[in-house]
Amino acid sequence: MKKICIITTSLGKGGAERFSALLSQMLSELEYEVHIMMTKNDIDYAFFGEMFNLQQEFGDNISDFKKIKVLRSYFKKHAFDVIIDNRTRNKFLKEFILYHYVFKAKKMISIVHSYYLLNYLPRSKFLAKLLYKNKTKIITVSKEIQETVISSYGFKDCGHIYNPVDVEKIDKGASQEVAISGDFILSYGRIDEPVKNFTLLLKAYKKSFLHQKGIKLYVIGGGKDVIFLKEKIRELALEDHVDYIPFVNNPFPYVKKALFTVLTSRHEGFPMVLLEALACQTPVISVNCKSGPKEIIQHGANGLIVENYNAEALANALNTLVDDKSLYTKCKANAKNSIDKFSIEKITKEWENLLR
Repeated sequence: MKKICIITTSLGKGGAERFSALLSQMLSELEYEVHIMMTKNDIDYAFFGEMFNLQQEFGDNISDFKKIKVLRSYFKKHAFDVIIDNRTRNKFLKEFILYHYVFKAKKMISIVHSYYLLNYLPRSKFLAKLLYKNKTKIITVSKEIQETVISSYGFKDCGHIYNPVDVEKIDKGASQEVAISGDFILSYGRIDEPVKNFTLLLKAYKKSFLHQKGIKLYVIGGGKDVIFLKEKIRELALEDHVDYIPFVNNPFPYVKKALFTVLTSRHEGFPMVLLEALACQTPVISVNCKSGPKEIIQHGANGLIVENYNAEALANALNTLVDDKSLYTKCKANAKNSIDKFSIEKITKEWENLLR
């Protein structure tokens, strides 16, 4: 039985963190011995396997030197067959020490979760190749990221595996009741303005006729820019039309009831919110950011994809999906079947093939 360690910053709130939890389930079901090494004590998602929670074990006052010593001992003791690194990696010296002196395994898999590559790779090709040794394989979460990593850095051992969607779990979550009435559209996820661009969302919503028709905008999530979001809602005089709901572990009853969900990110990796909405039979509208949306959305079939940073185009898309009943019905009917290739069964098989 192969012994695998998933390294993650936490299992709380973010898409990459949710993926770590889901990956632990997938690999456990393949009967691998799964361990999770987590640096921050933040858990929102159910996981499988044995946990080593660094912050819980040693608190916040552990020095960098002691942290390296503890982790080196941990990886030496377990002698993993495979380490899957799911963290952001944007400090070269720190990562060089971890990859060359701390992480011990027969094989390293480093996942790139965002098109913003500097979160995962140094700007310098030389340093990138120095960091990721021969036994490290880079896996990206979209085909577009894979192509960019290969063309920008020349890595030959780089593949892509999409993030999976657990339709059965989403169906179960969506069946729960939630006290909400009236028509609304939805944006949910981490409240991080530099990435998610809620300013564009709010401006487009104000330009649209949705609020005049009594269709509200709900924004669900937690993060560092909640105050910014609330101030922007007030600045645009949208207090009566936009409701903010703090992070909830199960957003799917809201997703199920929404007319459609909207994504306005400046950049992504492979946005799970689009897959989750389609799994709930809810159409989607997304800007054509890099990367992910155009690999998920079939324009005019399960949703709409529009030019990024264009509030007018986004407002028109919001209006169109409300006004064009036949288009809306078509997108809703196609939603669930359109994500078959991202099913947890198919993605689990791809991970099994990789690990073999």
